[in-house]
Amino acid sequence: MIRLFKVKEKQKELAENANGRSPIRKQTAGELRLHKDSSELNLPESCSISFPNGKDDLMNFEVSIRPDEGYYVGATFLFSFQVSPTYPHESPKVKCKTKVYHPNIDLEGNVCLDILREDWKPVLNINTVIYGLYQLFTEPNHEDPLNHDAASVFEGQSKDV
Repeated sequence: MIRLFKVKEKQKELAENANGRSPIRKQTAGELRLHKDSSELNLPESCSISFPNGKDDLMNFEVSIRPDEGYYVGATFLFSFQVSPTYPHESPKVKCKTKVYHPNIDLEGNVCLDILREDWKPVLNINTVIYGLYQLFTEPNHEDPLNHDAASVFEGQSKDV
């Protein structure tokens, strides 16, 4: 029975190609959800999103964050997002493309944010992740570090205050 559906799909695709139309590619569940998430984005003014591969590639994009308070005020940080076709059941892969000395970002750009790891749930969305990244710059978490050297510096500074 399943093979019958594949044969029908192939016949439909061949017929569309013969008519001069380009074949229609079905969107994955992850693409549909990401499209919904991107249409509902409510970013702070200090954050922006861009699609370096064009709007046709929603699954790969960049987010620019410019904190307006905290240690990193005035600096701009660029993050790349890679979203899996199984999103939202799998969290997006996020990397910091800007070199930064931060307790929760290592020197390779890996990000330590609980909602990108063990606390990820399908009800979370891209907006939540961006706000989480923004909060890392306004309130670095030296208690759950990825960069232990930076965490010790921040911990020492927070005791002095």
